[in-house]
Amino acid sequence: MPIRAIFFDVGETLIDETRLLHGWADTMGVDRAEFLAVLDDIIAKGENYRMVFERLRPGFDVRAAVAERKRSGTDFRIEAGDLYADARPCLSELTHDGWFVGIAGNQPPTAKAALDSFGLEARLITTSAELGVDKPSLDFYSKTLAMTDLDPAEVLYVGDRLDNDVIPARNFGMKTALLERGPWGRNHVRWPDAALADFILKDLAGLPALLREMKRQS
Repeated sequence: MPIRAIFFDVGETLIDETRLLHGWADTMGVDRAEFLAVLDDIIAKGENYRMVFERLRPGFDVRAAVAERKRSGTDFRIEAGDLYADARPCLSELTHDGWFVGIAGNQPPTAKAALDSFGLEARLITTSAELGVDKPSLDFYSKTLAMTDLDPAEVLYVGDRLDNDVIPARNFGMKTALLERGPWGRNHVRWPDAALADFILKDLAGLPALLREMKRQS
């Protein structure tokens, strides 16, 4: 079944989360570069990313910090300036080429309105908060496609993680692309399971041309 639609993850696929990570380093009172280095090491070892708090500040109360950031208005909210430079042009080019373009990622309640406000060329934007289920649950993908007339085999899902994006989307029946950027993408591309992805992308800039070539050859 030919691909009809391209769906994109949000964090470290369309959105550069560096500002978010720096914000957590500042909240913890640790050096930003050290925070990123420890996070990279944790991901490389396949450990839960939340271990970064315990490694840098043993006993750090994450829930209390989240609550305080919300009270003070310093909690992370994505902004148009966080978009990777290639995100908007890629979505626009794919839309103009006739693909169904969707955005679906694990994001908090505030993200849907933010994404909608960016003026991105996408026919569907949804989040885990809206769907009521997070990746890697297959229900995330099922509920997303229930909002369309698409079959899983007609969808290419693009994301930066094997565990949350490539493997579950593949198990659901989608084609997949692993994006090699951000702390997860840089590490996951070196893992053996990276071979499960149908494509490995360095960025989003070349994706429209890749899909046009696929269509010509089909």
